[in-house]
Amino acid sequence: MRVDLSVSWLGLTMANPLYNASGVMCRSVTELEQVRHSAAGAVISKSCTLQPRDGNPEPRYHATALGSINSMGLPNAGYAYYRDYARSYPYAQGKPLFLSISGMTLEDNLSMLADLASSALPCIPEVNLSCPNLPGKPQLGYDPDACAITLAEISRIYSGPFGVKLPPYFDPVHFSQMADLLNEFVGLRFVTCINSIGNGLVIDPDTESVVIKPKDGLGGLGGSYVLPTALANVREFARLLHGKHVVGCGGINSGREAFMHILAGATAVQIGTCLYEEGEGAFARILDELRALMLQKGYRCLDDFRGKLKTL
Repeated sequence: MRVDLSVSWLGLTMANPLYNASGVMCRSVTELEQVRHSAAGAVISKSCTLQPRDGNPEPRYHATALGSINSMGLPNAGYAYYRDYARSYPYAQGKPLFLSISGMTLEDNLSMLADLASSALPCIPEVNLSCPNLPGKPQLGYDPDACAITLAEISRIYSGPFGVKLPPYFDPVHFSQMADLLNEFVGLRFVTCINSIGNGLVIDPDTESVVIKPKDGLGGLGGSYVLPTALANVREFARLLHGKHVVGCGGINSGREAFMHILAGATAVQIGTCLYEEGEGAFARILDELRALMLQKGYRCLDDFRGKLKTL
C-alpha cells in the first residue's frame, strides 16, 4: 500500500508535513539551505527583528533528559538578510518558504511586513506573538487587547495570507477567548502551537547551579516536557478556529509524536529540540517512522486520521 504524506494548504503543496521550528537550523543561509536540501517539506527562517541582534549571553541553551531549556533572546541577522534569502529562494522546486517575523515593536513588525508585501515574494510570514526570552518584554500572546491591535494593523498593512506563532495556553477560557479573536481576521490563515513554555528553571544538583545564564537561569522549555501541552493547544485551536490551519510544534522526537499532532488536528508539524540535537537527518527518520505507523494502521493519507482524535 502506498502512503501519501503530502499536504495541500495556503495554496501550496508540501511533499510531507514536517519542517523546522523557527529558531532551529534557520539563523544563517547555510542552516536554511541544510533544511531545504533535507527531507523536510518546507523551510522557515529564524524569527527576525528589524535590525540584527546578538541575543542573550551564553550559555543560553541546555539539553536535558526530557528536552531542553533555552533563553536565546532572538539572535538573528536582521530582516533584510532573510528577505534577501527569500528573494533568491528556488520556489519553483516546490518546497515552501515561511518567513518568521518578531519585531521589537509593533512599528517594526509593520515596517517588515510592508516591505515584504511590496516585494511580492511568495513566501508566507509567520508573526511571532510568543517569544518568552526577552528580558523586560512580556509575551504579546498573553495580552488579548494588544493582540487585537497588532492583528488589525497587520491586516491593514499585509493583504496576503499570514500566520502567528502562539504561546501555550492552559485554561479553556483562554483557548476560547484567543480563538474568538483570531477568527475575526480573514487573512490570518494559520496558527503555530506552541512556542516554548516560558520561564522554566533547570538546576544541576552537582554544581548547585542553574544551567543557562540569561534571566538568572529562567528559560523556555522544549522537547518532551511540552508534548502534552502542545497537543492540547493543537486540539483546542483545531476545534475552535474556523477555516484556519494549526501547525503543531512541541515534543516531536519520532513518527509517533508527529502522528499524535496530526491526529489532534495539525495540518503540518514543526520540529525543534529534536532537530537541534540530531540535525537535519531527523526529518527522514521521523518521516519513515510516520509512514510505517500509517501502514500499520491502514492509513493511506494524512486526511484519513487528521483531527480524528477519540475521546472517552
